[in-house]
Amino acid sequence: MENNMEKVQCLIIGSGPAGYTAAIYAARANLKPVLYQGIQPGGQLTITTEVENYPGYPDGIQGPDMMVNFEKQATRMGADVRYGLATKVDFLESPYKVWIDEDKLMLADTVIISTGASAKWLGLESEQRLNGYGVSACAVCDGFFFKGKEVAIVGAGDTAAEEALYLSKLCSKVHMLIRRDQMRASKIMQERVLKAPNIEVHWNSSTEEILGETKVQGVRIKNHQTNETSDLQVSAFFVAIGHTPNSDIFKGWIEMDDSGYLVTIPGTSKTNVEGVFAAGDVQDKHYRQAVTAAGSGCMAALDAEKYLMMKGEL
Repeated sequence: MENNMEKVQCLIIGSGPAGYTAAIYAARANLKPVLYQGIQPGGQLTITTEVENYPGYPDGIQGPDMMVNFEKQATRMGADVRYGLATKVDFLESPYKVWIDEDKLMLADTVIISTGASAKWLGLESEQRLNGYGVSACAVCDGFFFKGKEVAIVGAGDTAAEEALYLSKLCSKVHMLIRRDQMRASKIMQERVLKAPNIEVHWNSSTEEILGETKVQGVRIKNHQTNETSDLQVSAFFVAIGHTPNSDIFKGWIEMDDSGYLVTIPGTSKTNVEGVFAAGDVQDKHYRQAVTAAGSGCMAALDAEKYLMMKGEL
């Protein structure tokens, strides 16, 4: 084989909780997995600070530290964890072809896709600067830290409505910022938001800037109809304008929904290509939690092991 070509039994693409958990299970099953970490080693958890809702950490843990622990555990079990980004695939026949950084070709009997999803952001300098210091793209993850405080959330779809309602049960007041004069959310979700006594909807409003030097202290909003700007005093700013699954390179090979999430057979990690499995946020737009991603990574490794045994390759 050429130097830039390598054959493996199990190739894992992506390194969040799903990818690392798949690597732990695949290594213990002696599949000798190779994991490529992708553009953001550790995934979305590396841009969160405190993780308090993952079982087994009674005092909480920093997201980046947790991912270092996952990686160490996978490596200790025998997984081969490497830097590198999958840039192209060919799933026409087994062994499947995956190109890393455009020049190295991996041939794999099984592939576990755990490339995750990326939160969409507004693109403000202050938003990136204060990310993790009151700016968050996950109300379920971080709402608890702002119990009894005033917060703002931007977004107009079902997710934004759900997260606003979630925050309304924890926070003294929720300011919901909506760019247009209507929401995209389903009727029932809209009704719930409008009925909630401590959610104030700001229609026709966009975010000019998030205020605060080292942590969120407020948000400057502009009303499109009046052109007036006003400052809201809030302790947190939640962005709920959607996520983009990192699935572009699988277009044409793996079945996807309209938003680009990979479709798996319910109750499994199986895709429409046998021997190719998907785990974590790239195939889950509903839960998007570290613990559910880890669970689906376990499923993918077990599914891959069973597939190889049935093929007589294990």
